[in-house]
Amino acid sequence: MVNQSILEKQMEDNLIKQLTEGESKWKYRDNLKTEDDLWNNIREKININNPRDLKENPLTDQEFEQVKNKLIFTTFYDAAVWLQGENGICRIALQREDARLGTVHLMILNQNDIAAGTSDYEIINQFRTGKASEDDRSRRFDVTMLINGLPMIQIELKSRSESYMDAFRQILKYQKLGAYKGVFSTLQMFVVSNGTDTRYIAPASESKFNPKFLARWVDKENRPVTKLTEFAEHVLTFPQAHKMVAEYTVLDKDRRSLILLRPYQIHALEAVKAASYRRESGYVWHTTGSGKTLTSYKVARNLLKIPALDKTIFIVDRIDLDQQTTGSFESYANDDSIEIDSTSNVNDLIKKLLSNDRSLIVTTIQKLNFVMKRFEGKEDTPRYKKITSLNLAFVVDECHRAVSPKKKQEIETFFYQSIWFGFTGTPIFAENARSILGDLARTTDELYGKCLHQYTVKEAIHDEAVLGFNVEYKSTINEDVLNDIADKSISKVNVMSLTNIEKESYIGKEVFEHDNHMLKVVESIVNESRAKLGIGYGQSGESYTAILTTSSISKAQRYYDLFMEVINGKSEVKVSKYVKEYLPDFPKVAITYSISENEEASIDNQAKMAESMKDYNKMFNTAFTMETIRGYNSDINNRLARKHELYQYRKEQLDIVIVVDRLLTGFDAPCLSTIFIDRQPMKPQDIIQAFSRTNRLFDSYKKYGQIVTFQTPATFSQRVEDAIILYSNGGEKEVLAPKWEETQKVFVQTLKELKEIAATPEAVDEIPKEKWKVFAKAFQQFDKNFASLQVYSDFNADKLEEKYGISWNEVEEFKGKYENVLERLKAERGDSGGTEEDDFDIAYELKSVQTTEINYQYILRLMQAFTPSKENPNYKENQTEENIHEIRTYIDRFKETNPKLGEMMEILLNDLLADSEAFINEDIIAVLFDRIEKHRTHEIKEFSNQFGVSEDDLLYVVSNYNANKTRQIGESELIKNSDIEVYKKQANTSINKLKYNSLLRKEYKKMIEEEIEPYEYERLS
Repeated sequence: MVNQSILEKQMEDNLIKQLTEGESKWKYRDNLKTEDDLWNNIREKININNPRDLKENPLTDQEFEQVKNKLIFTTFYDAAVWLQGENGICRIALQREDARLGTVHLMILNQNDIAAGTSDYEIINQFRTGKASEDDRSRRFDVTMLINGLPMIQIELKSRSESYMDAFRQILKYQKLGAYKGVFSTLQMFVVSNGTDTRYIAPASESKFNPKFLARWVDKENRPVTKLTEFAEHVLTFPQAHKMVAEYTVLDKDRRSLILLRPYQIHALEAVKAASYRRESGYVWHTTGSGKTLTSYKVARNLLKIPALDKTIFIVDRIDLDQQTTGSFESYANDDSIEIDSTSNVNDLIKKLLSNDRSLIVTTIQKLNFVMKRFEGKEDTPRYKKITSLNLAFVVDECHRAVSPKKKQEIETFFYQSIWFGFTGTPIFAENARSILGDLARTTDELYGKCLHQYTVKEAIHDEAVLGFNVEYKSTINEDVLNDIADKSISKVNVMSLTNIEKESYIGKEVFEHDNHMLKVVESIVNESRAKLGIGYGQSGESYTAILTTSSISKAQRYYDLFMEVINGKSEVKVSKYVKEYLPDFPKVAITYSISENEEASIDNQAKMAESMKDYNKMFNTAFTMETIRGYNSDINNRLARKHELYQYRKEQLDIVIVVDRLLTGFDAPCLSTIFIDRQPMKPQDIIQAFSRTNRLFDSYKKYGQIVTFQTPATFSQRVEDAIILYSNGGEKEVLAPKWEETQKVFVQTLKELKEIAATPEAVDEIPKEKWKVFAKAFQQFDKNFASLQVYSDFNADKLEEKYGISWNEVEEFKGKYENVLERLKAERGDSGGTEEDDFDIAYELKSVQTTEINYQYILRLMQAFTPSKENPNYKENQTEENIHEIRTYIDRFKETNPKLGEMMEILLNDLLADSEAFINEDIIAVLFDRIEKHRTHEIKEFSNQFGVSEDDLLYVVSNYNANKTRQIGESELIKNSDIEVYKKQANTSINKLKYNSLLRKEYKKMIEEEIEPYEYERLS
């Protein structure tokens, strides 16, 4: 059997050969293996690229130490900020050691020199990290790509018998061990592959390095490119790799994160660029949730690179989104060389348009309309001639609704040298075209021109860029009542001959406005949606958020009143004990709707909104009034989205927001899982827009975007099917989760197959060795389908055993047996090297079992809010007694299952509270892992000194320890190289070699299991 390391070496050699052969400018450097080698290489390039500044006086050792210090970054984000450079040129200011030579500004990297100029491209492999190494094999980086000597892309490889996720976990482990400090702190991209499956991801801190964001490559037609050789051809060859880290990255200041564009965003970027050079307009169809704002930002930014264009104007579709989109743009552009101007008023917009600055302007259609009105009758003035002759590129968000055909026609007539690029997740086609109105455009094609690039919801789900939809069609009207309603509405027709859609057409509007109906909806949301809202799944004290949308403001207000009656204990609907156990203050509800002073009902609506604001202010200790309603709406958005650290605390969170139309388009909240719809079916584009609020990637428990409808289920089902077919190129089955009946049938079958292998958990112990894989695969299938079953409202957790013949205790016991078998399989696999025919996922993560465990990362996220940093200057405000008590409560509960790690976190919290300034700009997770590493090193050193064994030998045993194996890897060397005389002296005892060897085995295992394993990286990941 071929050893895995040999297979990986072959893959590595083939990749290097592919990237360096032919006309490629990538050069293989087999002499760069250590950190000193890399620094010397960088020094050489600086000397070569700066002849004018250095004037034949190369950098001295002292000067280069200054350079090194400035090239070592605290975070990947900090490195990315520096790598933006000034107009793309990255420099370092240096005071020469010889004062006569003055201060120089050394050019380290010119991001404009892609495939040209001063850029130098090198590839290294098997780089050895420093003293923190655990063992040579596990602490060598596979392949690294250097630009001007700086490590920019790292590639980790595994053999085909392993998952690419093993390579991801390898990077995560390196990160926790501090391997990406020093010269490797400049990395901007990771690639992981097992030869067959390849993914890429932007670097991030441990807490943000989420496998959900691993992206696979697709070509321009959205066909997947997964093989390493094909991926390398598309992404890593010259000069594409440099473009990936120079042109296709975005910095998000608010989240302090580096974003690598996904392939469909890159293809759209290039398509718009090509169209702009041809002076052609067009639109980009990218499904909602796939990052259109980010794509449009890069498009708008790149358009300013075209000399023929004077300005780029980004139009958003609503005033309240003006702030949201501008905020996103300003966050992306904070460290960019492009200026973003938002317009506070019409005068401001005119001033910006007439200025000679080449800038990106974010504005609304309303403001542009006022600009045109200001210039009516001034056609002969110089200002009119200048403003109308500007070469403008308009970039329009949600282009099917942001600009009406008539208004676009007027703007194009006014700015007669403009080109237009629209972005939409739901174009208007002939099938759902606007009504005929003269010669005005009726479809998106007619309005903007041809589609420049498309990426549908079907493709996004397939690429795991978004989640699929699980739609449940509920009704508060049973079949008999429905037949009675239809029968009373028609004559001379047998009601039984009608379809359900036909019957539903006779239901009056008043039926759905009655409290009987609405209370059933409230009951369903509060007590029948636990799995949808993540209550009792994953983190105790956490849940997902939801939106309830209804048909009118008056109905939204009534729903708010009904929820408040539930909250205040005055309703027949009671929150179940099960829900209260996990979230004692559930549900926390708010309401938002648009208020116009010209509406007849406006005075009443304003009064009711003011009353609900009082409840909101009391709940969150805020002070919003009708005068600050925009601030109120913004606060609701933030609490519903929970993106900022403040909203990690339960007391700052909302659960449900009641709306009519607000938040149904353009609102991004990955933690929002469910939209409850109590209204008639919307238009196809509005259905997809509303559904798409729910399907952003979040955590491992969020499997679908959840949608529950409460009116006319047959009609709604047909409309949803039509909408999805229209917007996914016929991919309905790939977009929608299976119906309950199908999911239940598959679950029953997988349960049957599991019990055929092992009728009870105890029977697993009797399974012969050759059947371990069969059991493991069967349990994985059971677990996967059980997890899917639980997200449906039809699933009743209390009747699991009664309905399916398996209890929750049995599921837990099967889980324990599975994990035991998995450990044995891992040990076997480690001994044999594995095979490419393994047909189950050895790295599979269990999904179905409910848990109330307190996750250490969640606790550390809460502690991060106590840490001073650039983005958290008001950290002291978070250190309230209530927040501190919440964290201590979670730590106490964590200590019930892991007392040692819990105690270490408790000490860390105390240190943080005692001297917060000592932790300025620190990542708390990194601080914890640093303490774990010091503890580990201390324990190994103490044991080595006591028993007379080599620290390196013991470290090797610790790194490969498997409790299920009788003999451990490296144990023989440990015992062979041990010095019994040291132990005798330390213990002041006489002991023979046989007893010493036995004692050594016993004690090192005890030390690992009691002092090392509770803190193990793999366990914590």
